[in-house]
Amino acid sequence: MMAIQYFWRHPLAEQVRAEGGEEGREEGRIEGRREMILRILEWRGIPVADGTRGRVTACTDLAQLEVWAQRAVHATDAAELFAAE
Repeated sequence: MMAIQYFWRHPLAEQVRAEGGEEGREEGRIEGRREMILRILEWRGIPVADGTRGRVTACTDLAQLEVWAQRAVHATDAAELFAAE
């Protein structure tokens, strides 16, 4: 009797699914940080220019987004997110 090996049970298929899941989680963390930064500024009544919004939403560096989130808590102007850069 010949054993049938289904692709979705193959170790390579499992590896691809695992890698895709991790990439999805990372993208979710990045998107969450982006939204958090913009919401903090909104909650604090700080207007966000299109350029600032675009720069935040284009960033894919989780560490940089964390720095900007911390700055958003103390900023008096949205431009202060990028002050040290």
